[in-house]
Amino acid sequence: MNSYLPLIRENRDFRLLWIAQVVSLLGDWFNTIALSALVIAYSNGSGLALSIFLLARFLPPLIIGPIAGVLVDRFDRLKILIYCNILRTGVVLMFLLATTPDTLWLIYLLTIIQFALSAFFEPGQSAVTPALVEQKDLVAANTLASVTWSGMLAVGAVIGGVVAAIFGTATALIIDATTFAIAGWLISKIHYVQPPQPTHTAESRKAGAGGFRDGIRYVLKHPSTLMTMLIKGGNSIGNVDTLMTIFATQVFIIGLNGQLSLGIVYSAFGVGAVLGPFLLNKINDGSIKRMRQLVFVGFIGSTLGWLVMGASGSLMMVCVALILRAMGGSVNWTYSQVLIQKSVPDAYLGRVFSLDLAFFQLTTVISTIAHGAWIDALNMSIIPPLLRINNHWLGDGLYLLTNGTLADNLSQISFITGAISLIPLMIWGIAFPRMNGKDDE
Repeated sequence: MNSYLPLIRENRDFRLLWIAQVVSLLGDWFNTIALSALVIAYSNGSGLALSIFLLARFLPPLIIGPIAGVLVDRFDRLKILIYCNILRTGVVLMFLLATTPDTLWLIYLLTIIQFALSAFFEPGQSAVTPALVEQKDLVAANTLASVTWSGMLAVGAVIGGVVAAIFGTATALIIDATTFAIAGWLISKIHYVQPPQPTHTAESRKAGAGGFRDGIRYVLKHPSTLMTMLIKGGNSIGNVDTLMTIFATQVFIIGLNGQLSLGIVYSAFGVGAVLGPFLLNKINDGSIKRMRQLVFVGFIGSTLGWLVMGASGSLMMVCVALILRAMGGSVNWTYSQVLIQKSVPDAYLGRVFSLDLAFFQLTTVISTIAHGAWIDALNMSIIPPLLRINNHWLGDGLYLLTNGTLADNLSQISFITGAISLIPLMIWGIAFPRMNGKDDE
C-alpha cells in the first residue's frame, strides 16, 4: 500500500477522479444485479434473453468506440467525462418505467443508450490519467483503477443484491442514478489541462487533428502496440457473465429470483479481480518487459478459472473458479492499460484505447452470443423439473434429477471454453519474448 495511499493522499486531481470512480461503480453494480435478475424473471430464465441483455451492454462500445476515440483526442476530455455522467443519470432513471415482462424491450434499449455513453467515458478516463499522474505512478494509478472496479464489484454486488431483494429494483436504480450525478460533480472539480499536441515531427503534427484511419495506421506501424491491444480481447474468450448469472439464478438459488446468490458470485469475481494486480505488483518493477511476462501469468489464471468452473458442484466452487478467472483477467486488464500509456503518444491515446476496447467488446459479443445460444440448445433436451435445490449457499442440497441437467450443461460449456482459452495463452507465450527489446517507447 506504500505506493497507493500517497498517490491518493497527495494528488488531489487523481483523488477526485478515483473517488468519482468509486461512487459511480458502487451504483453501477446495483444496476447490474437488479436488471440481470429482472431479465431472467421477465424471460422465464432464457439464456438467449440474458445474452441479448449482455449484448446491449457490449455492442455499443464496439460500434461507437472508434468514433468516441477520435472525439476524445480532439475535444476536452474532462468535459466528455462530465457530460457522460450527467446523461447516464437520466438514462438510469428511465429504467424505472420497465415494470412488466412487456417492457423487456425498454431494458434493452436503455442499456444500449447507457453503454453508448460509456463508450466515450472509458477511453476518456484512460487517456486523462497520464496527465494527472507522473510516469512512475502509472502502474499504481492503473492498479487502483482496476482494483476499484473489482472492489466495487465485490462490495456493490452484495449490497446491490441485498438492497434489490429487500427494497426492490426501483431503489437500486435510484441509487445508481444518484451515483452518476455525484461522480459528474466530482470530476468537474478536477484541474485538468489537455496536453498540447507535440509539433516536432510531421506525424505528431497530424496526430491530434487526424481521424480514425490515422489511429489504425499508427497501430499497424507499431506491432508491439498491436499485440498489447489483443490482451483484453484474448482474455475475454468465453463470457463469464452469462454462465455465472445462470449458475446463480437457476442452479444455486438464494433470494428472490436468485438476486442474493447473484450478488455472491459477482462479489467473488470482484475479490479475485482485487487480488490479482495487488499480488503480482509485488514482483512488478514497472518495466514493459516485466509486465509482458506477468500478462502470461494472467492468461494462465483465466484458463484455470474456466476449468475449475467446469468441475463445480456447489456455489462455493463456482466462487473459487470466479476468483481465479478474475485474478487473471484483472492482471491482464491493468497491465495492458499501463503498457499502452507508457508506449503510445498522448495525441493517439484516445484512439488506441478505443480500438483496444473495441476488440475486447467484439470478442465479448461473439462469446456472449455463443454461450447464450449454446445454453438454450443444450437445455432443449431437458424435461422439467430440472433441479431441486436447497437454498444453502454451499450447495450441499443440490439434487440432480436427470442426466443432462442444466448444471451438467454449464460444466460442459465451461470445460470447452477453458480449452479454447489456451489459444491466446499460447500466442502470447510465443509473442512476448520476441517483443522484448523492440519496445515502442
